[in-house]
Amino acid sequence: MSDKYLIVGLGNPGREYRLNRHNAGFMTLDRFVERHGITGFTKMQSRALLATGRVAGAALLLAKPQTYMNLSGQPVASLLRFYEVPLERLLVCSDDIDLPLGTLRLRAEGGSAGQKGLESVIAELGTKAFPRLRLGVGRPPGSKAAAGYVLRDFKGEDLELMDVTLDRAVEAIESFVRDGLVLTMSRFNGPADKE
Repeated sequence: MSDKYLIVGLGNPGREYRLNRHNAGFMTLDRFVERHGITGFTKMQSRALLATGRVAGAALLLAKPQTYMNLSGQPVASLLRFYEVPLERLLVCSDDIDLPLGTLRLRAEGGSAGQKGLESVIAELGTKAFPRLRLGVGRPPGSKAAAGYVLRDFKGEDLELMDVTLDRAVEAIESFVRDGLVLTMSRFNGPADKE
């Protein structure tokens, strides 16, 4: 069994999606490699861009699936098998429209809440029992369709709050690796305070 952690960020590949709400997972991993001085995402394996590094004494494999959101589970399952990473050392980071912007929610398991990437990961792994970190991106105002809303960029105050949230998400990943899931949930679940 590997001593690696597999940290996955969900999103859509391509520059046009870079600042989309749906790309909160990719944004989290980009912030993580930046914060830790890790050479970012130069290797492609199992249809995912990979970066590797050591944080808090642990070997981390960071992955951004390049299959588009609704097929994210295929690269995740493939990497998990190849590197023999146990489910409890997998952490999937994604956006969540049911959480207010700026809120983090870390869970040991659960459903997809309609998030197509998580849905795909659950289907490919055949279980809901894996840790996930959800970043709240808020609900669309009025009766706007969620599908179009999550493909919109963060702007203005929303982008500022997301900036703070990404820093907290990076700290949550560090804590997950260093201190485990339960302690990390007690520290990070909830809204971000604007600084």
